[in-house]
Amino acid sequence: MSGGAPAPGLQVRAPGRLHLGFVDLGGLFGRRFGSLGITLAAPATVVEIARADRDTLSGPQSERAGAARDAMRAALGIADRFAIAVTEALPAHAGFGSGTQMDLAVGGAVARLCGRDLTARALADLLGRGRRSAIGTEAFAGGGVVLDGGRGTRQMPPPLLARLPFPEDWRIILILDRSRRGLDAAQETRAMAALPPFPQPLAAHLSHLVLMKALPALAEQDADTFGAAIGEWQERLGDHYASAQEGRRFLSPDVAEAAAVLRDAGIAGVGQSSWGPTGFAVVGEATQAERLAEALRHRFASFTNLSFHCVRGRNQGAAFGPIGAAVP
Repeated sequence: MSGGAPAPGLQVRAPGRLHLGFVDLGGLFGRRFGSLGITLAAPATVVEIARADRDTLSGPQSERAGAARDAMRAALGIADRFAIAVTEALPAHAGFGSGTQMDLAVGGAVARLCGRDLTARALADLLGRGRRSAIGTEAFAGGGVVLDGGRGTRQMPPPLLARLPFPEDWRIILILDRSRRGLDAAQETRAMAALPPFPQPLAAHLSHLVLMKALPALAEQDADTFGAAIGEWQERLGDHYASAQEGRRFLSPDVAEAAAVLRDAGIAGVGQSSWGPTGFAVVGEATQAERLAEALRHRFASFTNLSFHCVRGRNQGAAFGPIGAAVP
């Protein structure tokens, strides 16, 4: 993010992301976690922030926005007042990284309005984000498909290891279940602590799968091989997480049923983002993805809790602009 002269007001568009999974939960080589994620063109969080005589909040998840404003004010040592309007908000606890994107959007706007030039990493540090995974921070910073290196013994935020563009011709089918909520931060910590030990051979296999199959296939725009790698990774992790998800690979049985339809249709890159409930499928051709999404809408028309969306990846991070202007 770049700085410059303070502006009277800013609009921020912060992209959602998919968290495809952790590489090593056991810390085989002294580093735990390690994450791969995809930045999405939609959905997103969109916030308008302007200087004001008094603090005001409006829109969905505005309390979260207010907490980020207050934390940023304390971090910067300022007393300025701000009017905040949230015009779009990522679904909370659904696997899109809503908390990180809201915090960084508000924090980044407050910093810019005060003439401060702070990177996404600096914002995350001030706001206490990105402690276990840097996927949300890096989605905000630059978009694309990002791989981080997990947490080491020095207790520093996970380093960025790779950022690759998501191919323009590929699409992602999102499966949303509005009747379910994924785990919040405290629940996730408890669930992670209660999981069985992560086998070292599995961590070694997943590392190989990501480094020597998924990422090379992405670089060569080989959707079938990339999808096969992601699908296998999701199955292995889903089995490990099952004890925290009522014995299932997916938090939502309805999302699992829709995902099975996609697998039966030959789509291998199917899984769940983070703790769900959102499911996804990576499809290498836009027309096919639209056709599959429409078929799912028809087949699951009676499932009023489900919705299906066909979206692009996003190869840029958060966008800042004047209030009222079109922010890409």
